[in-house]
Amino acid sequence: MNARRRTAGCAALATGLVLLGAPAAAAAPTGCTYQLNQAERWATSYCPSGTGEHRIHVIQRHFLPEVGLIPIEGPWVPAGQTSYTGITPHTTVSVWVDTRG
Repeated sequence: MNARRRTAGCAALATGLVLLGAPAAAAAPTGCTYQLNQAERWATSYCPSGTGEHRIHVIQRHFLPEVGLIPIEGPWVPAGQTSYTGITPHTTVSVWVDTRG
């Protein structure tokens, strides 16, 4: 019985140490918005809150059908900063904000 208590105690202690060493969870950015300026050829995303990261994501269609879709992504940036990317003069199919955290 003594060995059983020791094993249970060691397991509880090990679990506690693992939880103490775990990093705080990041919260995905919230309140995200994007802007698309086709005349000046740029797109941005901005997320004011959260602790994770976000980036702007644009899909455009090339005027030559054999080329197909053009995926364009901005850099991953922390919430509170702006992700910026240039875009092409082709037709924009969709725009969204990727988040992680």
